[in-house]
Amino acid sequence: MDFGWGALSDGAAGWTFSAWSPDAEKIEIELEGQRRALDRTDGGWWQLRFDAEAGSRYRLVVDGNVMVDPASRLQAGDVHGPSVLHDHASYQWTSPWHGRPWEEAVIYELHIGTFTPEGTFAAAADKLGELARLGITAIEVMPVGQWSGERGWGYDGVLPFAPHPAYGSPDDFKRFVERAQALGMMVVLDLVMNHFGPDGAYIHAASPHFFNPERHTPWGASIDFSQPAVQAFWIQCASMWLTHYRLDGLRLDAIHEVSGPGADEFIDRFSRTLRALPLGRPIHLIAEDERNEPQQREAGYYEANWNDDFHHAIHAELTGESHHYYVSYSVNPIDDLRLALERGQIEEGQHREGRKKARGKPSGHLEPTAFVNAVQTHDQVGNRAYGDRLITIAPTHGVEVAFGLLLAAPFIPMIFMGEERGETNPFLYFADFHDELGRLVREGRSAEFEEIDKHGEEVPDPIARETFEASKLGWKTDERARHWLDLTQRCLHFRHQHIVPLLKSKRVGSAQARQLGHKGIEVQWHFVDGTVDLVLNFGEVAQGARHLKAPQLTINDIARDNYALAIEVHPK
Repeated sequence: MDFGWGALSDGAAGWTFSAWSPDAEKIEIELEGQRRALDRTDGGWWQLRFDAEAGSRYRLVVDGNVMVDPASRLQAGDVHGPSVLHDHASYQWTSPWHGRPWEEAVIYELHIGTFTPEGTFAAAADKLGELARLGITAIEVMPVGQWSGERGWGYDGVLPFAPHPAYGSPDDFKRFVERAQALGMMVVLDLVMNHFGPDGAYIHAASPHFFNPERHTPWGASIDFSQPAVQAFWIQCASMWLTHYRLDGLRLDAIHEVSGPGADEFIDRFSRTLRALPLGRPIHLIAEDERNEPQQREAGYYEANWNDDFHHAIHAELTGESHHYYVSYSVNPIDDLRLALERGQIEEGQHREGRKKARGKPSGHLEPTAFVNAVQTHDQVGNRAYGDRLITIAPTHGVEVAFGLLLAAPFIPMIFMGEERGETNPFLYFADFHDELGRLVREGRSAEFEEIDKHGEEVPDPIARETFEASKLGWKTDERARHWLDLTQRCLHFRHQHIVPLLKSKRVGSAQARQLGHKGIEVQWHFVDGTVDLVLNFGEVAQGARHLKAPQLTINDIARDNYALAIEVHPK
Protein backbone atom coordinates (compact mmCIF):
# COMPACT_ATOMS: atom_id res chain seq x y z
CA MET A 1 0.00 0.00 0.00
CA ASP A 2 1.37 3.43 -0.97
CA PHE A 3 1.59 5.74 2.03
CA GLY A 4 3.15 8.69 0.15
CA TRP A 5 5.41 10.76 2.41
CA GLY A 6 9.00 9.54 2.84
CA ALA A 7 10.78 6.45 1.54
CA LEU A 8 8.56 3.50 0.59
CA SER A 9 9.70 0.05 -0.49
CA ASP A 10 8.19 -1.66 -3.50
CA GLY A 11 8.94 -5.05 -1.97
CA ALA A 12 12.10 -5.70 -3.94
CA ALA A 13 15.14 -3.44 -3.94
CA GLY A 14 13.22 -0.48 -5.29
CA TRP A 15 12.12 2.60 -3.36
CA THR A 16 10.02 5.67 -4.03
CA PHE A 17 10.89 8.77 -2.07
CA SER A 18 8.39 11.64 -1.87
CA ALA A 19 8.55 15.05 -0.20
CA TRP A 20 6.19 18.01 -0.16
CA SER A 21 7.62 21.51 -0.32
CA PRO A 22 5.77 23.84 -2.72
CA ASP A 23 8.29 26.71 -2.58
CA ALA A 24 11.51 24.68 -2.80
CA GLU A 25 13.79 25.21 -5.81
CA LYS A 26 15.56 21.87 -5.54
CA ILE A 27 15.14 18.75 -3.39
CA GLU A 28 17.62 15.89 -3.20
CA ILE A 29 18.09 12.70 -1.28
CA GLU A 30 21.59 12.08 0.00
CA LEU A 31 21.86 8.28 0.03
CA GLU A 32 25.02 6.83 1.56
CA GLY A 33 26.83 10.08 0.74
CA GLN A 34 25.59 10.34 -2.86
CA ARG A 35 23.01 12.98 -3.80
CA ARG A 36 20.19 12.37 -6.26
CA ALA A 37 17.71 15.04 -7.33
CA LEU A 38 13.97 14.52 -6.98
CA ASP A 39 11.59 15.48 -9.77
CA ARG A 40 9.00 18.19 -9.19
CA THR A 41 5.44 16.93 -9.66
CA ASP A 42 2.00 18.43 -9.17
CA GLY A 43 0.75 20.13 -5.99
CA GLY A 44 4.14 20.93 -4.50
CA TRP A 45 5.26 17.30 -4.45
CA TRP A 46 8.72 15.99 -5.34
CA GLN A 47 9.50 12.35 -6.10
CA LEU A 48 12.27 9.94 -7.05
CA ARG A 49 12.34 6.21 -7.81
CA PHE A 50 15.66 4.47 -7.02
CA ASP A 51 17.23 1.14 -6.07
CA ALA A 52 18.92 0.58 -2.73
CA GLU A 53 19.31 -2.00 0.01
CA ALA A 54 17.13 -1.86 3.12
CA GLY A 55 19.24 -0.46 5.94
CA SER A 56 20.89 2.18 3.74
CA ARG A 57 21.21 5.58 5.37
CA TYR A 58 19.95 8.80 3.84
CA ARG A 59 19.20 12.45 4.45
CA LEU A 60 16.86 14.96 2.85
CA VAL A 61 18.38 18.04 1.18
CA VAL A 62 16.10 21.03 0.54
CA ASP A 63 17.70 23.90 -1.39
CA GLY A 64 21.11 22.81 -0.15
CA ASN A 65 20.06 22.44 3.49
CA VAL A 66 20.72 18.93 4.81
CA MET A 67 18.09 17.64 7.23
CA VAL A 68 16.22 14.62 8.51
CA ASP A 69 13.30 13.20 6.54
CA PRO A 70 10.19 14.30 8.53
CA ALA A 71 8.55 11.00 7.56
CA SER A 72 11.53 8.84 8.52
CA ARG A 73 10.40 5.31 9.43
CA LEU A 74 13.64 4.64 11.32
CA GLN A 75 16.61 6.63 12.53
CA ALA A 76 20.19 5.42 12.76
CA GLY A 77 20.49 7.36 16.00
CA ASP A 78 19.01 10.54 17.38
CA VAL A 79 16.55 12.92 15.72
CA HIS A 80 19.39 14.88 14.11
CA GLY A 81 21.14 11.90 12.50
CA PRO A 82 20.59 10.02 9.26
CA SER A 83 17.39 8.17 8.49
CA VAL A 84 17.33 4.50 7.50
CA LEU A 85 15.51 2.83 4.62
CA HIS A 86 13.22 0.39 6.40
CA ASP A 87 11.05 -2.26 4.79
CA HIS A 88 8.16 -3.11 7.11
CA ALA A 89 7.25 -6.15 5.01
CA SER A 90 10.40 -7.91 6.23
CA TYR A 91 8.71 -8.75 9.56
CA GLN A 92 6.96 -12.12 9.55
CA TRP A 93 3.91 -12.30 11.81
CA THR A 94 3.65 -15.77 13.31
CA SER A 95 0.07 -15.70 14.56
CA PRO A 96 -3.30 -14.44 13.28
CA TRP A 97 -5.28 -11.68 14.96
CA HIS A 98 -8.85 -10.58 14.25
CA GLY A 99 -9.31 -7.99 16.99
CA ARG A 100 -11.93 -7.61 19.68
CA PRO A 101 -15.19 -5.65 19.90
CA TRP A 102 -15.04 -2.31 21.69
CA GLU A 103 -17.51 -3.36 24.38
CA GLU A 104 -14.91 -5.80 25.74
CA ALA A 105 -12.27 -3.12 26.25
CA VAL A 106 -10.56 -2.78 29.62
CA ILE A 107 -7.70 -0.41 28.84
CA TYR A 108 -4.30 -0.35 30.53
CA GLU A 109 -2.33 2.83 29.85
CA LEU A 110 1.42 2.33 30.00
CA HIS A 111 4.61 4.24 29.32
CA ILE A 112 7.20 1.91 27.83
CA GLY A 113 10.17 3.66 29.44
CA THR A 114 8.92 3.36 33.04
CA PHE A 115 6.75 0.25 32.86
CA THR A 116 9.78 -1.99 33.51
CA PRO A 117 13.30 -1.42 34.91
CA GLU A 118 14.72 -1.90 31.41
CA GLY A 119 12.23 0.45 29.74
CA THR A 120 12.07 -1.41 26.43
CA PHE A 121 9.47 -3.02 24.18
CA ALA A 122 11.04 -6.43 24.84
CA ALA A 123 10.93 -6.08 28.62
CA ALA A 124 7.35 -4.79 28.49
CA ALA A 125 6.30 -7.78 26.38
CA ASP A 126 7.52 -10.12 29.12
CA LYS A 127 5.14 -8.50 31.64
CA LEU A 128 1.98 -8.72 29.55
CA GLY A 129 0.93 -12.18 30.74
CA GLU A 130 0.17 -10.90 34.22
CA LEU A 131 -2.09 -8.17 32.83
CA ALA A 132 -4.00 -10.61 30.67
CA ARG A 133 -4.56 -12.93 33.64
CA LEU A 134 -6.16 -10.05 35.55
CA GLY A 135 -8.72 -9.52 32.79
CA ILE A 136 -7.20 -6.55 30.97
CA THR A 137 -8.10 -6.65 27.28
CA ALA A 138 -6.40 -3.59 25.76
CA ILE A 139 -3.00 -1.93 26.12
CA GLU A 140 -2.80 1.80 25.40
CA VAL A 141 0.82 2.73 24.76
CA MET A 142 1.85 6.33 25.36
CA PRO A 143 3.44 7.93 22.25
CA VAL A 144 6.45 6.21 20.74
CA GLY A 145 7.13 8.53 17.78
CA GLN A 146 10.77 9.57 18.17
CA TRP A 147 11.66 12.67 20.17
CA SER A 148 14.89 14.40 21.17
CA GLY A 149 16.94 12.61 23.82
CA GLU A 150 16.39 9.21 25.38
CA ARG A 151 13.67 9.77 27.97
CA GLY A 152 10.38 11.63 27.87
CA TRP A 153 6.63 11.14 27.93
CA GLY A 154 6.46 11.03 24.11
CA TYR A 155 4.29 14.10 23.56
CA ASP A 156 7.28 16.10 22.26
CA GLY A 157 7.76 13.79 19.29
CA VAL A 158 9.21 15.16 16.06
CA LEU A 159 9.34 12.00 13.91
CA PRO A 160 5.86 10.49 14.27
CA PHE A 161 6.51 7.61 11.81
CA ALA A 162 9.62 6.31 13.64
CA PRO A 163 9.59 4.32 16.91
CA HIS A 164 11.75 5.77 19.67
CA PRO A 165 15.09 3.91 19.56
CA ALA A 166 15.59 3.85 23.35
CA TYR A 167 12.61 1.46 23.43
CA GLY A 168 13.90 -0.83 20.69
CA SER A 169 13.57 -1.46 16.98
CA PRO A 170 10.45 -1.53 14.80
CA ASP A 171 10.52 -5.33 14.99
CA ASP A 172 10.75 -5.15 18.80
CA PHE A 173 7.54 -3.12 18.87
CA LYS A 174 5.88 -5.58 16.50
CA ARG A 175 6.88 -8.46 18.77
CA PHE A 176 5.38 -6.54 21.71
CA VAL A 177 2.12 -6.14 19.77
CA GLU A 178 2.09 -9.77 18.73
CA ARG A 179 2.69 -10.93 22.30
CA ALA A 180 -0.20 -8.82 23.58
CA GLN A 181 -2.53 -10.06 20.88
CA ALA A 182 -1.53 -13.68 21.48
CA LEU A 183 -2.74 -13.11 25.05
CA GLY A 184 -6.05 -11.73 23.78
CA MET A 185 -5.24 -8.06 24.32
CA MET A 186 -5.71 -5.28 21.80
CA VAL A 187 -2.98 -2.65 21.39
CA VAL A 188 -3.82 1.03 20.96
CA LEU A 189 -1.17 3.70 20.32
CA ASP A 190 -1.34 7.31 21.53
CA LEU A 191 -0.82 9.49 18.43
CA VAL A 192 0.01 13.21 18.65
CA MET A 193 -1.20 15.16 15.60
CA ASN A 194 -1.66 18.60 17.14
CA HIS A 195 1.99 19.74 17.40
CA PHE A 196 5.65 18.78 17.11
CA GLY A 197 8.28 18.94 19.85
CA PRO A 198 10.78 21.79 20.28
CA ASP A 199 13.95 20.02 19.14
CA GLY A 200 14.47 18.13 15.88
CA ALA A 201 11.24 19.04 14.07
CA TYR A 202 12.74 19.44 10.61
CA ILE A 203 9.24 19.51 9.13
CA HIS A 204 9.33 23.31 9.68
CA ALA A 205 12.32 23.68 7.35
CA ALA A 206 11.40 20.93 4.90
CA SER A 207 7.74 21.96 4.45
CA PRO A 208 7.05 25.48 5.77
CA HIS A 209 3.51 25.40 4.36
CA PHE A 210 2.72 22.57 6.79
CA PHE A 211 1.98 25.36 9.30
CA ASN A 212 -0.25 28.42 9.41
CA PRO A 213 1.80 31.22 11.03
CA GLU A 214 -1.34 33.29 11.64
CA ARG A 215 -2.85 30.70 13.98
CA HIS A 216 -1.27 29.48 17.20
CA THR A 217 -1.69 26.62 19.67
CA PRO A 218 -0.13 26.25 23.14
CA TRP A 219 2.87 24.72 21.35
CA GLY A 220 3.48 27.31 18.61
CA ALA A 221 2.32 27.81 15.03
CA SER A 222 -0.78 25.81 14.17
CA ILE A 223 -0.63 22.92 11.76
CA ASP A 224 -2.53 23.86 8.58
CA PHE A 225 -5.10 21.12 8.15
CA SER A 226 -6.56 22.82 5.08
CA GLN A 227 -3.62 21.51 3.04
CA PRO A 228 -4.33 18.12 1.38
CA ALA A 229 -0.66 17.15 1.81
CA VAL A 230 -0.86 17.84 5.55
CA GLN A 231 -3.98 15.70 5.84
CA ALA A 232 -2.18 12.97 3.87
CA PHE A 233 0.83 13.11 6.22
CA TRP A 234 -1.25 12.25 9.27
CA ILE A 235 -3.53 9.77 7.54
CA GLN A 236 -0.51 7.98 6.12
CA CYS A 237 1.20 8.02 9.53
CA ALA A 238 -1.85 6.52 11.24
CA SER A 239 -2.31 3.99 8.43
CA MET A 240 1.30 2.90 8.79
CA TRP A 241 0.96 2.20 12.52
CA LEU A 242 -2.32 0.34 12.07
CA THR A 243 -1.17 -1.68 9.08
CA HIS A 244 2.50 -2.44 9.60
CA TYR A 245 2.42 -2.67 13.41
CA ARG A 246 -0.97 -4.46 13.42
CA LEU A 247 -2.44 -2.10 15.98
CA ASP A 248 -6.09 -2.23 16.99
CA GLY A 249 -6.59 1.49 17.27
CA LEU A 250 -5.33 4.92 18.17
CA ARG A 251 -5.81 7.37 21.01
CA LEU A 252 -5.73 10.86 19.49
CA ASP A 253 -4.07 13.35 21.81
CA ALA A 254 -5.73 16.76 22.43
CA ILE A 255 -7.87 16.50 19.32
CA HIS A 256 -9.53 19.81 20.27
CA GLU A 257 -6.27 21.44 19.12
CA VAL A 258 -6.71 19.95 15.64
CA SER A 259 -8.60 23.05 14.63
CA GLY A 260 -8.90 25.85 12.12
CA PRO A 261 -9.67 25.74 8.38
CA GLY A 262 -9.87 22.18 7.08
CA ALA A 263 -9.87 20.52 10.51
CA ASP A 264 -13.42 19.14 10.33
CA GLU A 265 -12.85 17.85 6.82
CA PHE A 266 -9.62 16.25 7.97
CA ILE A 267 -11.21 14.45 10.92
CA ASP A 268 -13.93 13.07 8.64
CA ARG A 269 -11.40 11.92 6.03
CA PHE A 270 -9.05 10.54 8.69
CA SER A 271 -11.72 8.39 10.32
CA ARG A 272 -13.27 7.15 7.07
CA THR A 273 -9.91 6.24 5.56
CA LEU A 274 -8.68 4.31 8.59
CA ARG A 275 -11.94 2.40 9.00
CA ALA A 276 -11.83 1.43 5.32
CA LEU A 277 -8.37 -0.16 5.57
CA PRO A 278 -8.62 -3.86 4.62
CA LEU A 279 -7.21 -5.16 7.90
CA GLY A 280 -9.68 -7.89 8.80
CA ARG A 281 -10.28 -6.50 12.30
CA PRO A 282 -12.16 -3.59 13.87
CA ILE A 283 -10.25 -0.34 14.31
CA HIS A 284 -10.98 1.65 17.47
CA LEU A 285 -10.40 5.40 17.65
CA ILE A 286 -10.37 7.20 21.02
CA ALA A 287 -10.24 10.97 21.32
CA GLU A 288 -8.95 13.25 24.03
CA ASP A 289 -11.31 16.16 23.48
CA GLU A 290 -11.86 18.63 26.29
CA ARG A 291 -14.88 20.24 24.57
CA ASN A 292 -17.33 17.64 25.97
CA GLU A 293 -19.35 17.60 22.76
CA PRO A 294 -21.05 14.51 21.28
CA GLN A 295 -21.12 15.30 17.56
CA GLN A 296 -18.00 13.43 16.49
CA ARG A 297 -19.03 10.34 18.44
CA GLU A 298 -22.53 10.56 16.95
CA ALA A 299 -20.96 10.70 13.48
CA GLY A 300 -18.90 7.61 14.23
CA TYR A 301 -15.53 9.35 13.95
CA TYR A 302 -14.51 7.96 17.36
CA GLU A 303 -15.75 5.18 19.59
CA ALA A 304 -15.18 7.19 22.73
CA ASN A 305 -13.68 10.23 24.43
CA TRP A 306 -11.47 10.33 27.47
CA ASN A 307 -13.90 11.46 30.17
CA ASP A 308 -12.01 13.67 32.61
CA ASP A 309 -15.28 14.67 34.30
CA PHE A 310 -15.50 11.27 36.01
CA HIS A 311 -11.93 11.58 37.25
CA HIS A 312 -12.31 15.15 38.47
CA ALA A 313 -15.41 14.42 40.57
CA ILE A 314 -13.78 11.44 42.26
CA HIS A 315 -10.50 13.27 42.81
CA ALA A 316 -12.17 16.37 44.26
CA GLU A 317 -14.23 14.25 46.67
CA LEU A 318 -11.38 12.05 47.86
CA THR A 319 -8.71 14.76 48.18
CA GLY A 320 -10.68 17.94 48.87
CA GLU A 321 -8.54 19.73 46.27
CA SER A 322 -10.11 22.77 44.63
CA HIS A 323 -7.34 24.41 42.63
CA HIS A 324 -7.10 24.98 38.87
CA TYR A 325 -9.47 22.71 36.91
CA TYR A 326 -10.88 21.16 40.10
CA VAL A 327 -12.63 24.41 41.07
CA SER A 328 -16.05 23.64 39.58
CA TYR A 329 -15.89 19.98 40.67
CA SER A 330 -15.10 20.85 44.29
CA VAL A 331 -18.46 22.60 44.85
CA ASN A 332 -20.53 19.38 45.05
CA PRO A 333 -18.41 16.44 43.91
CA ILE A 334 -20.90 13.78 45.02
CA ASP A 335 -23.66 15.27 42.87
CA ASP A 336 -21.15 15.59 40.04
CA LEU A 337 -20.30 11.91 40.39
CA ARG A 338 -24.02 11.13 40.30
CA LEU A 339 -24.27 13.04 37.02
CA ALA A 340 -21.25 11.23 35.58
CA LEU A 341 -22.77 7.84 36.41
CA GLU A 342 -26.16 8.84 35.00
CA ARG A 343 -25.11 10.76 31.86
CA GLY A 344 -21.48 9.87 31.20
CA GLN A 345 -20.08 13.35 31.54
CA ILE A 346 -20.88 16.20 33.91
CA GLU A 347 -20.40 19.49 32.12
CA GLU A 348 -22.98 19.67 29.33
CA GLY A 349 -23.35 23.40 28.74
CA GLN A 350 -24.93 24.32 32.08
CA HIS A 351 -23.67 27.17 34.25
CA ARG A 352 -21.23 25.88 36.88
CA GLU A 353 -19.91 27.69 39.88
CA GLY A 354 -16.19 28.28 39.51
CA ARG A 355 -16.23 28.25 35.70
CA LYS A 356 -16.41 31.51 33.75
CA LYS A 357 -17.66 29.92 30.53
CA ALA A 358 -20.02 26.99 30.08
CA ARG A 359 -18.52 23.90 28.45
CA GLY A 360 -20.02 20.93 26.65
CA LYS A 361 -23.32 19.75 25.22
CA PRO A 362 -25.77 17.05 26.38
CA SER A 363 -24.31 13.58 25.89
CA GLY A 364 -26.55 11.41 28.05
CA HIS A 365 -28.05 9.80 24.94
CA LEU A 366 -24.72 8.20 23.96
CA GLU A 367 -23.94 4.58 24.74
CA PRO A 368 -21.92 4.17 27.96
CA THR A 369 -19.11 2.80 25.79
CA ALA A 370 -18.67 6.31 24.34
CA PHE A 371 -16.86 7.32 27.54
CA VAL A 372 -13.40 6.17 28.65
CA ASN A 373 -13.31 6.67 32.42
CA ALA A 374 -10.26 6.67 34.67
CA VAL A 375 -9.37 7.29 38.29
CA GLN A 376 -5.75 8.02 37.33
CA THR A 377 -4.01 8.83 34.03
CA HIS A 378 -0.55 9.97 33.00
CA ASP A 379 -1.92 13.52 32.82
CA GLN A 380 -3.64 13.61 36.18
CA VAL A 381 -0.71 12.02 38.02
CA GLY A 382 2.24 13.36 36.06
CA ASN A 383 1.08 16.95 35.86
CA ARG A 384 1.15 17.23 39.65
CA ALA A 385 4.27 18.84 41.12
CA TYR A 386 5.41 15.58 42.74
CA GLY A 387 3.69 13.04 40.51
CA ASP A 388 1.53 11.86 43.41
CA ARG A 389 -0.59 8.80 42.80
CA LEU A 390 -4.09 8.98 44.26
CA ILE A 391 -3.40 6.26 46.81
CA THR A 392 -0.76 8.47 48.47
CA ILE A 393 -3.02 11.50 48.96
CA ALA A 394 -6.50 10.04 49.60
CA PRO A 395 -8.12 7.53 52.00
CA THR A 396 -7.12 4.01 51.00
CA HIS A 397 -10.64 2.57 51.32
CA GLY A 398 -11.98 5.43 49.22
CA VAL A 399 -9.43 4.76 46.48
CA GLU A 400 -10.28 1.04 46.53
CA VAL A 401 -14.00 1.73 46.10
CA ALA A 402 -13.34 4.33 43.38
CA PHE A 403 -11.21 1.77 41.54
CA GLY A 404 -13.89 -0.89 41.88
CA LEU A 405 -16.51 1.56 40.61
CA LEU A 406 -14.30 2.31 37.62
CA LEU A 407 -13.90 -1.36 36.69
CA ALA A 408 -17.48 -2.45 37.32
CA ALA A 409 -19.63 0.43 36.00
CA PRO A 410 -20.90 0.10 32.41
CA PHE A 411 -18.47 2.55 30.85
CA ILE A 412 -15.07 1.77 29.30
CA PRO A 413 -12.51 1.65 32.16
CA MET A 414 -8.88 2.65 31.85
CA ILE A 415 -6.24 1.69 34.40
CA PHE A 416 -3.01 3.69 34.67
CA MET A 417 -0.01 1.38 34.90
CA GLY A 418 0.65 0.15 38.43
CA GLU A 419 -2.82 1.04 39.66
CA GLU A 420 -3.79 -2.63 39.57
CA ARG A 421 -1.24 -3.43 42.27
CA GLY A 422 -1.57 -0.29 44.42
CA GLU A 423 1.63 1.30 43.09
CA THR A 424 2.88 4.20 45.22
CA ASN A 425 5.92 5.26 43.18
CA PRO A 426 5.26 8.66 41.59
CA PHE A 427 4.90 9.29 37.88
CA LEU A 428 6.74 12.56 37.34
CA TYR A 429 7.22 14.80 34.35
CA PHE A 430 10.62 14.11 32.80
CA ALA A 431 12.49 15.01 29.62
CA ASP A 432 15.99 14.80 28.16
CA PHE A 433 16.68 18.21 26.67
CA HIS A 434 20.06 19.86 26.94
CA ASP A 435 21.65 23.30 27.17
CA GLU A 436 19.28 26.26 26.82
CA LEU A 437 16.18 24.15 26.10
CA GLY A 438 16.85 22.01 29.16
CA ARG A 439 17.22 25.14 31.29
CA LEU A 440 13.93 26.57 29.99
CA VAL A 441 12.05 23.33 30.69
CA ARG A 442 13.51 23.13 34.19
CA GLU A 443 12.66 26.74 35.01
CA GLY A 444 9.22 26.47 33.46
CA ARG A 445 8.35 23.42 35.52
CA SER A 446 9.48 25.12 38.73
CA ALA A 447 7.55 28.31 37.93
CA GLU A 448 4.39 26.34 37.16
CA PHE A 449 4.20 25.18 40.78
CA GLU A 450 5.75 28.16 42.57
CA GLU A 451 2.53 28.88 44.48
CA ILE A 452 2.33 25.36 45.91
CA ASP A 453 3.35 24.91 49.53
CA LYS A 454 6.43 22.78 48.97
CA HIS A 455 7.14 22.17 52.67
CA GLY A 456 10.77 22.93 51.96
CA GLU A 457 10.94 20.52 49.00
CA GLU A 458 11.98 21.46 45.49
CA VAL A 459 9.89 20.32 42.54
CA PRO A 460 11.82 17.36 41.05
CA ASP A 461 14.14 18.42 38.26
CA PRO A 462 12.46 17.18 35.03
CA ILE A 463 15.80 16.93 33.24
CA ALA A 464 17.56 14.80 35.87
CA ARG A 465 17.80 11.09 35.16
CA GLU A 466 16.86 10.46 38.80
CA THR A 467 13.39 11.91 38.11
CA PHE A 468 12.88 9.41 35.31
CA GLU A 469 14.19 6.52 37.41
CA ALA A 470 11.93 7.46 40.33
CA SER A 471 8.91 7.14 38.03
CA LYS A 472 9.45 3.47 37.24
CA LEU A 473 7.03 0.88 38.59
CA GLY A 474 8.20 -0.99 41.68
CA TRP A 475 6.59 -4.32 40.76
CA LYS A 476 6.15 -5.20 44.44
CA THR A 477 4.74 -8.59 45.38
CA ASP A 478 3.98 -7.92 49.04
CA GLU A 479 0.65 -8.42 50.79
CA ARG A 480 -0.66 -5.00 49.78
CA ALA A 481 0.14 -5.62 46.12
CA ARG A 482 -1.59 -9.00 46.27
CA HIS A 483 -4.65 -7.35 47.82
CA TRP A 484 -4.90 -4.90 44.94
CA LEU A 485 -4.29 -7.58 42.33
CA ASP A 486 -7.05 -9.71 43.86
CA LEU A 487 -9.41 -6.72 43.83
CA THR A 488 -8.61 -6.01 40.19
CA GLN A 489 -9.13 -9.61 39.12
CA ARG A 490 -12.37 -9.94 41.07
CA CYS A 491 -13.86 -6.76 39.59
CA LEU A 492 -12.83 -7.63 36.05
CA HIS A 493 -14.20 -11.16 36.34
CA PHE A 494 -17.52 -9.61 37.33
CA ARG A 495 -17.29 -7.15 34.47
CA HIS A 496 -16.61 -9.73 31.77
CA GLN A 497 -19.26 -12.10 33.08
CA HIS A 498 -22.08 -9.64 33.77
CA ILE A 499 -21.47 -6.16 32.32
CA VAL A 500 -19.95 -6.82 28.89
CA PRO A 501 -22.91 -8.93 27.65
CA LEU A 502 -25.26 -6.07 28.54
CA LEU A 503 -23.07 -3.50 26.78
CA LYS A 504 -23.21 -5.63 23.63
CA SER A 505 -27.01 -5.69 23.83
CA LYS A 506 -27.10 -1.83 23.89
CA ARG A 507 -28.82 0.49 26.33
CA VAL A 508 -32.53 1.16 26.61
CA GLY A 509 -33.72 4.59 27.75
CA SER A 510 -31.88 6.72 30.26
CA ALA A 511 -30.06 5.77 33.42
CA GLN A 512 -31.53 6.92 36.73
CA ALA A 513 -29.33 8.10 39.55
CA ARG A 514 -30.06 9.81 42.85
CA GLN A 515 -27.96 11.05 45.71
CA LEU A 516 -28.55 9.32 49.05
CA GLY A 517 -27.79 11.56 52.01
CA HIS A 518 -24.53 13.45 51.78
CA LYS A 519 -22.19 10.82 50.37
CA GLY A 520 -24.25 8.03 48.79
CA ILE A 521 -25.39 7.35 45.23
CA GLU A 522 -27.84 4.87 43.76
CA VAL A 523 -27.87 4.19 39.99
CA GLN A 524 -29.82 1.97 37.63
CA TRP A 525 -28.84 1.35 34.01
CA HIS A 526 -31.17 -0.38 31.52
CA PHE A 527 -30.08 -2.55 28.62
CA VAL A 528 -31.88 -4.75 26.13
CA ASP A 529 -30.69 -7.86 27.96
CA GLY A 530 -30.98 -6.68 31.56
CA THR A 531 -30.59 -4.05 34.24
CA VAL A 532 -27.69 -2.99 36.47
CA ASP A 533 -28.34 -1.71 40.01
CA LEU A 534 -25.50 -0.02 41.88
CA VAL A 535 -25.29 1.44 45.38
CA LEU A 536 -22.24 3.47 46.40
CA ASN A 537 -21.08 4.74 49.80
CA PHE A 538 -18.45 7.38 49.17
CA GLY A 539 -17.70 8.81 52.59
CA GLU A 540 -20.62 7.69 54.71
CA VAL A 541 -23.26 4.95 54.71
CA ALA A 542 -26.06 5.71 52.25
CA GLN A 543 -29.54 6.02 53.71
CA GLY A 544 -32.67 4.82 51.91
CA ALA A 545 -30.91 2.86 49.17
CA ARG A 546 -32.73 0.25 47.13
CA HIS A 547 -32.22 -3.17 48.73
CA LEU A 548 -30.05 -5.43 46.60
CA LYS A 549 -31.03 -9.04 47.21
CA ALA A 550 -28.04 -10.83 45.72
CA PRO A 551 -25.29 -8.47 44.50
CA GLN A 552 -22.72 -10.25 42.36
CA LEU A 553 -19.99 -7.77 43.36
CA THR A 554 -19.41 -6.10 46.71
CA ILE A 555 -16.53 -4.10 48.09
CA ASN A 556 -16.81 -3.70 51.86
CA ASP A 557 -20.22 -3.75 53.57
CA ILE A 558 -22.74 -1.38 51.99
CA ALA A 559 -24.84 -1.39 55.18
CA ARG A 560 -21.95 -0.54 57.50
CA ASP A 561 -18.85 0.88 55.84
CA ASN A 562 -18.39 4.51 54.85
CA TYR A 563 -16.69 3.44 51.64
CA ALA A 564 -18.47 0.54 49.97
CA LEU A 565 -19.92 -0.65 46.67
CA ALA A 566 -22.59 -3.19 45.75
CA ILE A 567 -23.75 -4.10 42.24
CA GLU A 568 -26.52 -6.43 41.16
CA VAL A 569 -27.24 -7.40 37.56
CA HIS A 570 -30.70 -8.61 36.58
CA PRO A 571 -30.59 -10.36 33.19
CA LYS A 572 -33.80 -10.62 31.19
